[in-house]
Amino acid sequence: AFLTVLNLPWFLKPVYGIVSDFVPLFGSRRKAYLLIANALAAAAYFSMAGAAAPNMLLVLLLLTAYGMAIASTISGAILVENGQRFHASSTFVNQQWLWFEIAAIGVSFGGGALVQWLSPIGALHAAAFIAAIPPLVVIVATLFLIEEDKSTISISGMKQSFRGLISALSMRRLWVLALFLFFYYFSPGIDTPLYFYMTDHLKFSQAFIGGLNSISAVGWIAAAALYGLFLRDWNAKPLLYLTIAVGVVATLAFLAMRDPLTAALAQFVYGGASMMTAVATLGLAADLCPKHSEGFVYAALLAVTNIAAAAADNAGSFLYERAFNNELSPLILVAAGFTAVNFVLVPLAERSIR
Repeated sequence: AFLTVLNLPWFLKPVYGIVSDFVPLFGSRRKAYLLIANALAAAAYFSMAGAAAPNMLLVLLLLTAYGMAIASTISGAILVENGQRFHASSTFVNQQWLWFEIAAIGVSFGGGALVQWLSPIGALHAAAFIAAIPPLVVIVATLFLIEEDKSTISISGMKQSFRGLISALSMRRLWVLALFLFFYYFSPGIDTPLYFYMTDHLKFSQAFIGGLNSISAVGWIAAAALYGLFLRDWNAKPLLYLTIAVGVVATLAFLAMRDPLTAALAQFVYGGASMMTAVATLGLAADLCPKHSEGFVYAALLAVTNIAAAAADNAGSFLYERAFNNELSPLILVAAGFTAVNFVLVPLAERSIR
């Protein structure tokens, strides 16, 4: 539930997108917002490095979440604009997640080590200080690497953005795609129960669990390489079918988890399946965003996946604790079953492509 509260800023991504689409700031539709959002995140992280009260930590964590959610939304709009321009949306999504997971390897090992070696509050303070540095780097990168035409607030510009928004809201295929994405990402989640099962039943150390997250990231990277070599030219329909099949297998792989080796193998396969899901669905979403409302539409579709994933995690946690008496196997079977149902929903996505 605490994690769901911190996810709230991510549910509001369409709001940040529509403001960016409609209201240029300091002559920029994207760049200025990217600078402000990362400055907010950096300031909140630095403040968190000296805070200890739970209520204050929650407030500061919310501020970091708002900063990162806004920055993510603006980055997504930039991705869509350039992806459509160069006809390379899926390739851009693939690269985005590839480098995200490369970074996640270091984060997972580092976070696990901090928790293992320091007190809980000491680990939090160290992590917050470290986390404040990347937003500062992004600020510098934004100033020198993001190229954007000058934009000013004008009646004609707002009318153009408004027409783009109305066009997006009236596109039946976008509503169909949103419905498909919700069901695609909603299956009783195993991530939070998996953490407690590893901690309470398998007695894995926090450092090792951090290492498992890194192994999952390696699975993402391997799947990204596979996509770049063999799957980049696949049509959306067969790619979606493939990702569903791999997702079912990856979820069932946790049934064999008994020791560190089997846990590592299951995490690797699960990471690869997650990567293929992201590329297949988000690449499709980026291609279908209409002009002049890229920020809003892409953020709205991502918000659908975020809401579905949060609901799934809460549902899985509830089932694990209340229905399955802290047993992971029945939850895995239910989650795999829900994932398999998506086979019959792929025609929904196909209709949105037409």
